[in-house]
Amino acid sequence: QVQLVESGGGSVQAGGCLRLSCLVSGIDYNDLYCVAWFRQPPGQEREGVAFIDNHPSTYYVNSVRGRFTISGDNVKNTVDLQMTRLKPEDSARYYCAALTGELCYSRYLGQPDRFPSRGQGTQVTVSS
Repeated sequence: QVQLVESGGGSVQAGGCLRLSCLVSGIDYNDLYCVAWFRQPPGQEREGVAFIDNHPSTYYVNSVRGRFTISGDNVKNTVDLQMTRLKPEDSARYYCAALTGELCYSRYLGQPDRFPSRGQGTQVTVSS
């Protein structure tokens, strides 16, 4: 059973940086997998932010490309999201999610329900 625990959220001013970390357990790294960061602002739908798989490939939603970087460490069992040049519209609850048995596809950015495993999330607040 895949389990995910997020950490690293907080409050920051616009233009600042935060690094989120997702501690992943239960994934067989010899199998195909896709680990994702989603976010959900209050009153809005969840959207995909960044994905990484063991191809390895990475995918980003257009609004964060060039500002956010997703990376994985199979030794530490973590998938991190480095966020720079943060904007108020980046404020949301950020969730780590995973699916196994397949790689990531860009269309999955809009399909959060495809990911059967999800963490509790961590809050990111960016003030102007």
